[in-house]
Amino acid sequence: CIFGTSGAGKSFYTKLLILRYKLLGISQYIIDPEREYNHLCNTLKGTQIKIGPNSDTYINVLEIRKESLEEGESGYLATKIGKLIGFFNLIFGELNEEEKALIEEKLIKTYKKKDIDFDDKSLYKEIRKNNKNKKEFKEPSDMPILEDLYNILGEDERTKKFKTKLIPFVKGSMKFFNNISNIKLDNELIVADIYDLGEENLKYGMYLFTEIFWDKIKENRNEKKAIYLDEIWRLIGVTSNKEVASFIYKIFKTIRKYGGSGVAITQDISDIFSLDNGTYGKSILNNSSIKTFFALEEENIKILSDFTNLS
Repeated sequence: CIFGTSGAGKSFYTKLLILRYKLLGISQYIIDPEREYNHLCNTLKGTQIKIGPNSDTYINVLEIRKESLEEGESGYLATKIGKLIGFFNLIFGELNEEEKALIEEKLIKTYKKKDIDFDDKSLYKEIRKNNKNKKEFKEPSDMPILEDLYNILGEDERTKKFKTKLIPFVKGSMKFFNNISNIKLDNELIVADIYDLGEENLKYGMYLFTEIFWDKIKENRNEKKAIYLDEIWRLIGVTSNKEVASFIYKIFKTIRKYGGSGVAITQDISDIFSLDNGTYGKSILNNSSIKTFFALEEENIKILSDFTNLS
């Protein structure tokens, strides 16, 4: 955990960590809402991925990636639907159990149209290589996109309100979410620049990149890696929801067994402890082996003293 007010030294300290880990050959994935790590990324010959209205890189929200399950695990579609319910909670507002069931029903139908179901074999296709038939994981182009779900939501009176809320993501200002993925994650240092999303929409980009990076982290347990979540309050605070916050908490709780390190960075202490009586903020704090506190406002010191041993 790295906590402190604006200008206290959080970014400088984080950049030192990134430099040190780079020298040690540790893979690093950084979510950058404030465009603070561009220069460092270029200097270290990292890969910068931008999403936004002027970007030509895209992430398909509905894409299922091969690395989302470890070898020996099963349940690609079930795992993906669980993550999507969290994402749609961010867009639609807090969903009740009936609404979650409806969304799940429509998601199943959406994937079915692309011949993907709960049988993991449906995510593989047979291709001909060197005169031999070979099964390979489906390409990004074989996956449904948001517009496919949008159309299916419009077929049912019960889900038309959800279709309306998806208009900006399919037809409007955020239609860059409605594309086939074209990003490559083949560098030791990857910075996800989501600054162009704007204040109100940062949480969507943060969640998507966190999910993608988490899949990458689980790919190889023997490789050391680190993920940096700047402005983490957006995902575990009151502007988020329990599904998303639980996903973030799971990362911090289990990342060590994948050879990884999670770094939570924020200046908004009160926001971190604002969801569910501070459950998720406290869990992330407790699961951090190193807690770094820079200068804080008096109000934030009082809040932090409730959850730590600080006098």
